[in-house]
Amino acid sequence: MALIEVARVHKRFVMGGETVHALRDVSLSVEAGEFVAIIGSSGSGKTTLMNILGLLDQPTEGQYRLDGRSVEAIPDDERALIRNQKLGFVFQSFHLLPRMTALRNVELPLVYSASYDLEFSHEKSTAAAKRALEKVHLSDREHHRPNELSGGQRQRVAIARALVNRPRLLMADEPTGNLDSKTSAEILDLFADLNEREKVTVILVTHDPKIAARARRVVTMSDGRVESDART
Repeated sequence: MALIEVARVHKRFVMGGETVHALRDVSLSVEAGEFVAIIGSSGSGKTTLMNILGLLDQPTEGQYRLDGRSVEAIPDDERALIRNQKLGFVFQSFHLLPRMTALRNVELPLVYSASYDLEFSHEKSTAAAKRALEKVHLSDREHHRPNELSGGQRQRVAIARALVNRPRLLMADEPTGNLDSKTSAEILDLFADLNEREKVTVILVTHDPKIAARARRVVTMSDGRVESDART
């Protein structure tokens, strides 16, 4: 059974009295453990598709099944719980809280999920955050604040935060957009390592063919449609 199954999905917006077709009849299946890049130019629909896959938005038409379950009727509070515990998100802008250390930034998703976890404790969440920072090779920076870290280190903290709840699916939207080429390569190496060693399913959204080429499968989008779907 596929981790993600999208069938004939459409997404329409009304802007200025006009209907914008962001997605048109998109069908896509992703197996657990895959490393998939979704590539396209601005306006191709790639970010809209990622938002739907990440339960941040809903399609206008079509079906989406996550881990075998139709998400259409899932209540908002349960959607939030799924996003917190089963999905991890990494964005171009790191979205770290400036007054918190790297360790406390990574720990935040665990704090937010505490109301659902009767066994939650500060000691357990700190230990989990330390393990996540170790995975991204930043154990020696856990007490540094974001302004004391390089851009690549901040993105590693963001990745650790996305991993701290041990999600089944990691979604990254232009995660190297603010990084130089050397640091970008290091971040992509980290995604590949997480995919291979930790068996985390990775969906990477990018406009750059060189970035997309690091994935094992490349889905190309244009004008809201899937133009091609090829394994590398």
